[in-house]
Amino acid sequence: MGIEVGGFFGLLLLIANVWAIVKTVQSGASTGAKVFWIVLILVLPLIGLIIWLFAGPRG
Repeated sequence: MGIEVGGFFGLLLLIANVWAIVKTVQSGASTGAKVFWIVLILVLPLIGLIIWLFAGPRG
């Protein structure tokens, strides 16, 4: 049971991280800021995603 649940949440986290990276690339932020956020999301998947939700580049 644990493997299935962990795999499901891992897949959701992967989808959320890909979505965050796409939104970051589409934002109007500078190139340096985009690189910073993408690296943060890739290095710290869960924590980086949470930080990005609250402080990441908009629009």
